[in-house]
Amino acid sequence: QVQLTESGGGSVQAGGSLRLSCLVSGYVANNYCLAWFRHVSGKSREVVASIWSGGGDTWYSDSVKHRFICSRDSAKNTLYLQMNSLKPEDTAVYYCAADLYSTASDCYSGSWWPEYKYNHWGQGTQVTVSS
Repeated sequence: QVQLTESGGGSVQAGGSLRLSCLVSGYVANNYCLAWFRHVSGKSREVVASIWSGGGDTWYSDSVKHRFICSRDSAKNTLYLQMNSLKPEDTAVYYCAADLYSTASDCYSGSWWPEYKYNHWGQGTQVTVSS
């Protein structure tokens, strides 16, 4: 059984940086899609980055492009989200998610790939950015 465990959230001032980690445990025979979502209470959950486990491009939402970097260390089975130039509007609970059945093109479609397709989720980690 695949499990996702996030860490690295916290509080930071605007302009600062944080790095989130997501440990992927359990055996997966094929390549799959990994993504970072964030959720603000009262709003819909938003995908901010997606990456194919087999390597290649990474998709970013416009709201985080050029500030956040999503990467994966296959040797450590860990997904990262390096968040730079943080803004108060980045405050949210951040989740990592995996879709074990998608294709690479599905994964790179970013926000066009439905949230419900992601079949494994982490518990979430809070990120708070103060002005």
